[in-house]
Amino acid sequence: MFVSHLSLVDFRSYSQVSVEFEPGVNALVGPNGQGKTNLVEALGYVATLGSHRVSGDSALVRAGTSRALIQTRIVRGERASTVELEIVPGKSNRVRLNRSSPTRARDVLGLLHVVVFAPEDLVLVKGDPDARRAFLDVLSVQLVPRFRGVLNEYDRVLRQRGALLKSAGMHRRGNAESSDLRTLDVWDAKLAHLGGAIVELRHRLVRDLTPLVEQAYEHVSSGQGPASLEYRCSLDAYLAEDVSIGASQEVPASLIEAQLLEVMSRLRGKELDRGVNLVGPHRDDVLLSIGGLPAKGYASHGESWSLALALRLASYDLLTQSEGLPGPDANEPSGWLPWGQDAEPVMVLDDVFAELDVSRREKLVERVATVKQVLITAAVAQDVPEELAGARFDVMAGEVTRVL
Repeated sequence: MFVSHLSLVDFRSYSQVSVEFEPGVNALVGPNGQGKTNLVEALGYVATLGSHRVSGDSALVRAGTSRALIQTRIVRGERASTVELEIVPGKSNRVRLNRSSPTRARDVLGLLHVVVFAPEDLVLVKGDPDARRAFLDVLSVQLVPRFRGVLNEYDRVLRQRGALLKSAGMHRRGNAESSDLRTLDVWDAKLAHLGGAIVELRHRLVRDLTPLVEQAYEHVSSGQGPASLEYRCSLDAYLAEDVSIGASQEVPASLIEAQLLEVMSRLRGKELDRGVNLVGPHRDDVLLSIGGLPAKGYASHGESWSLALALRLASYDLLTQSEGLPGPDANEPSGWLPWGQDAEPVMVLDDVFAELDVSRREKLVERVATVKQVLITAAVAQDVPEELAGARFDVMAGEVTRVL
């Protein structure tokens, strides 16, 4: 799999741009602030319907315009597909596939796999749990495209239930009866059902990622202590140790759903008092460890870089190997989709070589040298390792020029 063409209209800083990429290495070189990252961000958006830089769509549309357009051509084996994606903040995005009639944006999920490694990825190790949850969810959507709908619906139910808790809690403190209390059970059931599916998939994803992260970390860090992952479910704080989610090898969604319902019932009074959702996958985390110690707070700067890089390389490996993974049928929420041959992701290295020391640069070069397509952004040409020779593009003031 590789991207042969990308064009943007009113996306980020670009009023209009068109680029023809090659298989193998494509280096985008130019001073900071000239739009290099905007190009790779657009490809990531096609793959996941989200940005690795911002949470909303408004920032993606050029100032003074009402919409942005992304068009890309994706080549897989002997087949090429053209995707045209229209981003309209506040409205549902629309997509055309191979010039067909407009359809839902999420219908094109799975056509393109992209793994992005950027300096911001240190937040996966050093930052708050929301960054690690987002990492799992973005990877889940690439493995199981229909899961995007589950995540979106969970966010909607979470907001609605939170609003009901606040409203009902205010009435409760005023000793007034609230109709919200009578409808809260309905939202409990919806939250538990969706939450069960999310926790089940995340738990399985962490299980399948763990050996790949261990291997990748050992390679990029030259064996500086084993790395490990453990899913930390917020439910576990309210469950007996022998039935905790984190200690289980297989966790069916139906069991998690039942546990969520039971715990929410127990926490109803506290949730009404505080007006917040106290349990569910929105409060879960992933514990990253190196040498048996939590990476957050214990890992050095170099170790944190190695672990962040290992997470991305493991993601690439999992997406590449997903064809052969055992597990439930692909139609189920927790089943990895069998992509088949020629499905390896496009790898994006966004201004990372300037941040790595010599040893880690060399290890990363070894890993990406055989990747089907890699896009590298760099402020200066010297930041692109000589071993990764390939197509080069100069990016300056909204223009992208192929260097011959």
